[in-house]
Amino acid sequence: MIQVLIVEDDPMVAAVVKSYLRDVPGFQVAAEAGGVEEAKQHLRENKTIQLVLLDVYMPGENGLSLLPYLRENKIEADVILMTAASDKESIETALRFGAVDYILKPYQFSRFQKALHAYQSRYNFFRKEETTDQKQLDETFFEKKHTLEKQTLPKGLTKETLQEVWEAIRQVGQDSFSTEDIALHARLSRVSVKKYLTFLKELDVLQLQPTYGSIGRPIHIYRIDKDNVRKIKPYL
Repeated sequence: MIQVLIVEDDPMVAAVVKSYLRDVPGFQVAAEAGGVEEAKQHLRENKTIQLVLLDVYMPGENGLSLLPYLRENKIEADVILMTAASDKESIETALRFGAVDYILKPYQFSRFQKALHAYQSRYNFFRKEETTDQKQLDETFFEKKHTLEKQTLPKGLTKETLQEVWEAIRQVGQDSFSTEDIALHARLSRVSVKKYLTFLKELDVLQLQPTYGSIGRPIHIYRIDKDNVRKIKPYL
């Protein structure tokens, strides 16, 4: 689980961010701070924090001041800005000091989710093999290029239903799941869901692990292959 520090002075906004995080598997709130000084204290005391969701306009220090603090103190935490600060100077400062994304308020859950999925992909990339190649680098750091190259779905499948199935898979939040699990969560027929799971298996996004029930009937259990999740993006 990626440990997250929320730095936000508005309790209602912080509550929304927490609820959004619960809907994105793989992330956990490690701490909350209402300002920069409190955030610094959490970062000094909790070395497990890996991602900071940071506001800019807060009482006391400007949120952007936390970025050079991280560098100066060699704190290995990444930062995503979530703020109403739309001036280019703030954006440039954030990027110059290594922010991995910049989300302007008000934002939709879909944008929040996109930022976390992109971060999760990079996070997993750096925790695999010690060396890599250009293809993997391009797929990790230039995902926008790949999402623009939209692919055609096989006959009988639709983008809208694929999105529903994929969202259900993510929201189930389990290491493994069955066709029935996704059909129930997405409120789709088992037959329809199976077509999409078969397609995702052919993309190598899912791995199939046949198991057997109490009367010997095979039960198809699926797992997400995190190394190949990027392959679904051109179809969404």
